[in-house]
Amino acid sequence: MARSIIDKWTKTALMRRDKKLARHMPSTALAGKEALRRMLRRHGMVYVKPTRGSQGRGVMRLERLGGGRGYRYQLGERRRSFATYELAYASIRRAMAGKRHIVQKGIRLLRHRGRAFDIRLMLQRSPRGGFVSTGKLARVAHPRKIVTNGSQGGSIYGTDHVLRRHAGPRRRQALYRRMDDLAQRATRLLRRAAPQINELGMDYAVDGQLKPWILEVNTRPDASPFTLLADQRMIGRIVRYGRGYGRTYKLVCKKAKQGV
Repeated sequence: MARSIIDKWTKTALMRRDKKLARHMPSTALAGKEALRRMLRRHGMVYVKPTRGSQGRGVMRLERLGGGRGYRYQLGERRRSFATYELAYASIRRAMAGKRHIVQKGIRLLRHRGRAFDIRLMLQRSPRGGFVSTGKLARVAHPRKIVTNGSQGGSIYGTDHVLRRHAGPRRRQALYRRMDDLAQRATRLLRRAAPQINELGMDYAVDGQLKPWILEVNTRPDASPFTLLADQRMIGRIVRYGRGYGRTYKLVCKKAKQGV
């Protein structure tokens, strides 16, 4: 696979060519001192992510506090506050360690038992042609962290389980159809740049209006969190489809927890 398609910034630029996809993508820019300042002024909360990386490593959240009370940012379980933007940026720049990052508008995620969650959707190439959705799950963040990844101590739930208190069956199904449609559109665009893509893991934030926001697109997603679901049909289907194009999975979850 071409190296460039791995880069979060490249994938973002490619997908923004589709107007419908763009409406479901948080405002994003390459992270620099002035770009970060502009995004904070506009949105109040942003996430800073390495353009190359996985499993939520190195993701930071920066917030501008109201009433001139300064800034607050979190990386892992570490939280720090700063009186000025200059001090906040100096700390973030050190954490970036000279690597390229993006800054993304922060989305206020729906919560399950007080913890933020997002949704991972798997889309895979079918032996019969085309791409199909083979599974979806909810990732609930560790109580003290800002990322939902299982590798960062997140918990895995069925999507209906966490969405039930936010939406009835019809609205949930409408949300799933919209996520499927967005994933299909993303696949078509990304495969023009990298025709060898056989699968995508789409990470969606869902806001209070049940609008799905595309947080990230993984071109080689980890299937192991699906082993923690009570319904094992999804992981069976994912493994079967992966076998069709030569993909095998390490189905071991070392840190993710099964939601209860």
